[in-house]
Amino acid sequence: MQAVTDYAPYALPIATVLVSAWLLTTAVRYVRADRGTRVSMRQAVRVRWGWVRLARMAGLTVTDKTPSLLAQITAQKDSPPPAPRVLTPKIKVKPDPYGVIVRARTLPQVGLEEYQKSARFLADAWRCTRVSVLPDGPGRVVIRGVRSDPLTTPTTHRPTGLPLADLTRWELGVDEYAAQVCVSLANVPGVTVAGVPGAGKTSGVNRFVCDFAPSAAVQIVTADGKVSRASEGDYADLVKRMFAFCGDDLDEANALFKRLVELRKRRSSVIRDVLGVKNMWHVGPSPQWPLTVLIIDEAHTYFREYKGSDATTKRLAALTAENARLVEDLVKKGRSVGILVILISQKTTGDAIPTFIRDVCPIGLSFAQKTVEAAVAALGDDIRNWPDASPVTLQDPAYVGVAVMAMQGRPGYTRIRTPYVSDADAARVAEATSHLTADPDLCLDALLASPGRTATSTPSLTK
Repeated sequence: MQAVTDYAPYALPIATVLVSAWLLTTAVRYVRADRGTRVSMRQAVRVRWGWVRLARMAGLTVTDKTPSLLAQITAQKDSPPPAPRVLTPKIKVKPDPYGVIVRARTLPQVGLEEYQKSARFLADAWRCTRVSVLPDGPGRVVIRGVRSDPLTTPTTHRPTGLPLADLTRWELGVDEYAAQVCVSLANVPGVTVAGVPGAGKTSGVNRFVCDFAPSAAVQIVTADGKVSRASEGDYADLVKRMFAFCGDDLDEANALFKRLVELRKRRSSVIRDVLGVKNMWHVGPSPQWPLTVLIIDEAHTYFREYKGSDATTKRLAALTAENARLVEDLVKKGRSVGILVILISQKTTGDAIPTFIRDVCPIGLSFAQKTVEAAVAALGDDIRNWPDASPVTLQDPAYVGVAVMAMQGRPGYTRIRTPYVSDADAARVAEATSHLTADPDLCLDALLASPGRTATSTPSLTK
């Protein structure tokens, strides 16, 4: 007891120092934050201070009629029973540029469903555009409140120029709650990207190229139906990082697709002998066996049906029909040997991309569309049941760069704000990584000629 008394005079100074340090840290964070985060920091204070009262009004509390252990011990023999306790879930609040992230505990009779039912009340009380509630582990939920709409806030992406730690992860952007959205490319044979001109299709693919270009375990080839030469169009700044390129010439495209099908056949015939597995994704891509990405922009250029009886039209019709068969081969058989096809078109209806190709691609993104039919072709018939998420609603200029896709593990469809990558940054990355460009055929030749005949896998992907 004497020791406790001796330290008593120091308690107040110590508490003062700790509080002062906390206030100083908070002030520094506030000053260094951007404007949006400062507003969110003030919002977070209001959320904390008003939580107990708001929770009671929103029905997020529970009455516990059982006295606490302390009340039972201190209760007098003839005293009336203590009043029931009103329990309020404990929360932790974190601000960011768009709003607040609140992590809360659940209580008996106050679980995930009750929080979700109260979401619109929380949005009004916190002055948020929208609020979402998702599970955050056993006995916990995460409440995301956004004050400003991430979908209408343009963002930019500046590529680091460094290799990705995980080549199976494609980061697309942020959803309507400002949460990062990414998709796994492992075992994905094809991706379709649709949308009206100027909606953001090519910019989204530019980010893909810029992020994956610094890795020697990825090689890219492009067929762009909008241009005639590599020096033209959207990929002029990126062509240095591509081992092959063709424009709208159907003969050149046909030769390119044949070349890739031959690569697919060669890989299929030696994969078990060289990699020791039947599926490349079991060991991951490597510089010796790179993930080969075929980008087909304005895909309808290469697949359209030519109708006519003259010799020229018949030849073009035969070329486009063969192009469709070749790309079908790559999409249906290229997954296990590390070939990914990204097909881009204004609309992905059957006359633009044959359904026997389109329907095999498990990932589909759609930027703004003008008709429901185009949205259904891009995302499937279920999009009719989610009219608020339809890409038809994205025609306002504020939504340039916003795409819609179905995400595994999420009901309905997710809207994503994809960032803009400047031409200067794209050119910088392509120039800096051009020395990594290699023909996958030559890589396979070198691998087969090597004594060990075993590809060195990317460490982060090795299983």
